[in-house]
Amino acid sequence: MPKAYVFTRYGGPETEALVDVDRPVPGPGQLLVAVRAAGVNPVDWKQRTGYRRPGEQGERDFPAVLGNEVSGVVEEVGDGVEGFATGDEVFGNTAAGGYAEYALLPAEVAAHKPAGVSFADAATLPVAAATAWDGVRQLGLPTGATLLVTGAGGGVGSAVAQIARALGLRTVGVASEAKKDFVESLGAVHVPSGPGWDERARAAAPDGVDGVYDLVGGEVLARAAELLADRTKLITAGSPPEEVERLGGARVARARTAAVLDAVARLVAEGDLDPYVTRTFPLARAGEALRAVEDGHVRGKIVIEVAI
Repeated sequence: MPKAYVFTRYGGPETEALVDVDRPVPGPGQLLVAVRAAGVNPVDWKQRTGYRRPGEQGERDFPAVLGNEVSGVVEEVGDGVEGFATGDEVFGNTAAGGYAEYALLPAEVAAHKPAGVSFADAATLPVAAATAWDGVRQLGLPTGATLLVTGAGGGVGSAVAQIARALGLRTVGVASEAKKDFVESLGAVHVPSGPGWDERARAAAPDGVDGVYDLVGGEVLARAAELLADRTKLITAGSPPEEVERLGGARVARARTAAVLDAVARLVAEGDLDPYVTRTFPLARAGEALRAVEDGHVRGKIVIEVAI
């Protein structure tokens, strides 16, 4: 039977296990994919604790497979699906988990993997890179504008900096001192995080910032808002809607479309976006991969690779 890494109830790491599961059957509008790689994200461990994504409905069935993004090869095509065939190399958001040998992808949030993009890189795009793309496009800053990114050294933040650079924006990235070289390699001006970071950001952008993409929330979000003359150019993926709306900003509006996946994959293929996969783990060590992300100090992205 196929293997999958699951959580058996809400809680901590003690709820996780590698188990045998039935091979999924694609429903209408779905693809069954033989997984080659799965991206690991903070939302994965948060869901294990009971977190529900905005708009997520219904009770979760246990055991629940962890993970929200994969790349792989189409094994079966569900009814009503057009544009995909058995054997296609694809990537996308999962319908019911991705740390597994097989996963279901809704065809509407799946895309063909470009030949020049690795399975590992493609597996990181549906969550972090797509979130970055959606937010940068939402801000709609003109060429030459200055964008401040908090949490610039993580998976989403590093993608934001690179996408902004590709669109002709100047980026100021707030991250730990340990990530200085990494942030600067993304084409951003590094501002050390910690007490006084906002004053250091003012010094790094003496003409002011035109937009803020926040990935931290809380007090950092509040101080970032004070750097803006136009609060409509404040967005966050690190705080709930009510917190950012009080400051005059908004949550990142996720498009979750195949067109966005195609766009970010094209940036990777053209060399404008590097997902920075810094560590990979086999499926049997999925727990270690998730712990590395849960610890909160990852540079770039972590990926689980599934052997053929």
